[in-house]
Amino acid sequence: MTANLRRAAVLTTIAALALTACGTETAEPDGTADTPRATSPIDFNIPAGERYHRTATFPVYLNRPNAAPADEETVAEISTVTPDGNTLIYTDAAAKRIGFLDIRDPAKPLANGTLPLTELGDADDQPTSVAAVGDVVLVVVDTTGGDFPKPSGRLDVVNVRDRTRVQSIDLGGQPDSIAISRDGGFAAIAMENQRDEEFTPPGKEEGDLPQPPTGFVQLLDLEGAPNTWKPRRVDFDVEAARAAGLDTPEDLEPEYVSINSRGQVAVTLQENNGVAIIDGRSGAVEKIFSAGSVAVSGIDVAEDGAIDQTGSIPETPREPDAIGWVDDDHLATANEGDWKGGTRGWTIFDTNGQVVWDAGNSVEQLAVRTGLHIESRAESKGPEPEGLAITTIGGKPTALIASERSNFVAVYDVSDPAAPVFRQILPTTPGPEGVLPIPARNLLVISSEADDAEARVRASVSVYGYGEPFAAQGGMPPFPSIVSGDVDGAPISWGALGALSADPGDENRLFTATDNAYGPARILGIDLTKTPALIDTALPITEDGKPVTLDVEGVSARPGAGWVLAVEGEEGPGNELVFVAADGAIENRVTLPDDVAAGLGGQGLEGVAVDGDNVWVALQREVKTDRTGVVRLGKFTPADDKWEWFGYQLEKTDVDGDWVGLSEIQVHDGSLLVLERDKLNGPDAKVKAIYRVQIPAGGEAFEPDNTPVVLPKTLARNLLPDLQATRGFVQEKVEGFAIAGNGRLYVVTDNDGVEDANGETVFLDLGPAGDALG
Repeated sequence: MTANLRRAAVLTTIAALALTACGTETAEPDGTADTPRATSPIDFNIPAGERYHRTATFPVYLNRPNAAPADEETVAEISTVTPDGNTLIYTDAAAKRIGFLDIRDPAKPLANGTLPLTELGDADDQPTSVAAVGDVVLVVVDTTGGDFPKPSGRLDVVNVRDRTRVQSIDLGGQPDSIAISRDGGFAAIAMENQRDEEFTPPGKEEGDLPQPPTGFVQLLDLEGAPNTWKPRRVDFDVEAARAAGLDTPEDLEPEYVSINSRGQVAVTLQENNGVAIIDGRSGAVEKIFSAGSVAVSGIDVAEDGAIDQTGSIPETPREPDAIGWVDDDHLATANEGDWKGGTRGWTIFDTNGQVVWDAGNSVEQLAVRTGLHIESRAESKGPEPEGLAITTIGGKPTALIASERSNFVAVYDVSDPAAPVFRQILPTTPGPEGVLPIPARNLLVISSEADDAEARVRASVSVYGYGEPFAAQGGMPPFPSIVSGDVDGAPISWGALGALSADPGDENRLFTATDNAYGPARILGIDLTKTPALIDTALPITEDGKPVTLDVEGVSARPGAGWVLAVEGEEGPGNELVFVAADGAIENRVTLPDDVAAGLGGQGLEGVAVDGDNVWVALQREVKTDRTGVVRLGKFTPADDKWEWFGYQLEKTDVDGDWVGLSEIQVHDGSLLVLERDKLNGPDAKVKAIYRVQIPAGGEAFEPDNTPVVLPKTLARNLLPDLQATRGFVQEKVEGFAIAGNGRLYVVTDNDGVEDANGETVFLDLGPAGDALG
């Protein structure tokens, strides 16, 4: 990958941090450790009958209208399902439409078309939420069009079968979420009348409250024909909100609603840091309470390129977004935060507003432990829990918490509201917002709101099935396939793994390294006997006694002592082979020959393999003076300080904007094994493969155009089926592989530090290399 200047700036200013946050473990190439290895406090390997299995990931751009270009932004935010559980309906505010998916087969969702809001109203209308009831779907529409002082919206009642509008109801303001009572008798709609983040109220800061008009709640009785339905407005008492300690009570902004079995409506007032409870039948406001504040420690609070888990935030407003009833006496909130707060976790309250349980730093630790920490949000709100749903699985009440920024949903058993038990983590595509359990079918649908067509990381609907019947349909390997253990109560930080190497001293261990998405540089040790694979050691790389940041793209253990690292530079001259001792100290740096370095851009050294007295390297892209489509493999002999170069012919995809390059090199059974990949992901991915190249008997040779002579190659393994088998969004950057001492082939993907990627790391055990490689 191309190194990032901002991240690479992390050097000696965080030297002390590296040694503290990474722990004190050291890993020797012979497999021993100077201190006990880290252990995982969480058992991720739960029985198939007691967990969710990912059955499908459907990028919603595949459900676009025929005339819409593939690179048009299209998202899935909030979703609902018809009573029969077969048709999923989702909002797409970016494209101003709602979409329909056929999910009768949860392993194969089918595009079922869209309904543009231009057919129901104006081209600027945006859907904010949907809820299916009977044979209709209630579509909540924001018609404000940016005129914040004059908020407006409506509710369209649409027949699901023919997608015609049956009724349209003026809501009298700008709406957000909708919920249907459990008996189907009424709906509740949060009328946010949201603030303008670029407006400055008199005497306030930009984006502050108050910005009238205040918000309210609409209740809609659903009895009789839709053309008889009329809303009932519920306003909040300003003085009651002030007495409860809410922020700016004169301008309340309802965000999210949920209804319990007694017909009570819970409403979050996110910007006001409050919660209200309304009797849905009478419309009486029964309770308003503050969500309170909490201090959180053991988190990363600085965007500095390093995961420093020694930070903390002082007493901070929770500012909850989504809310759900755990039971009729307890509420759970996802504390995303907005303009003043956000505490990186979730909380359970009783109906009097007393905190029964709070997640503290556990959600962020979960992100770090599974490689999903997003460093660019460290100074803001970290993983930002935003979505939430409560369901019952296996007979137990279960909370589902969606992390907007780290792209996962965490699953908790909340049988005891005072002591939730973590059960599982589910990966998603970027920006999970809609969390929709479908209990009648034991399904869970997660819809994501972030879409980056340029990076080809697309908004999707992820489908999960709970229990043994879905085990055979579920993705393999299950997520997470690799995690880290804890040191002194904090997980070893990791992510952006782009290199693997066998441990010469232990057949059941590998070495890996993060690239410069997270600094300083470290060599991590992996225990392959654990399920999932366990990162249990972290050794900082040092120079003159200080940790350094390196864009490590390849690592190879030297038999007896130390490692060789392939380090990529911002430009060609920055590419180096870095020789490292067993204690992590840099012994030597070897640059590429001047003529080769001068011909490289941002993609240089990518793989390295020690072979006796020689070191083999793979360059990711072509040297500019060489023929297009031919990349170089190099052999370096340290004893002679000598480089030799050989050609490798790249595959082609004929996709605009794509390029193909190399990601890894290994020496095995007298041959070179080379990992080749394109820049494509998801359903577009075409080239993810390991090829075999015979080690040349003679020295280097060049064609008349000075391009190295191309070595013959044969396909050893097409990795696309392996990546597709996860049932997730196929990862672009399959970047590392190795054959461990146990003879098995392992492959890992680089999650780019959760930037321009969904963040999921796939660690594959492909079985005995003799069987896995053709």
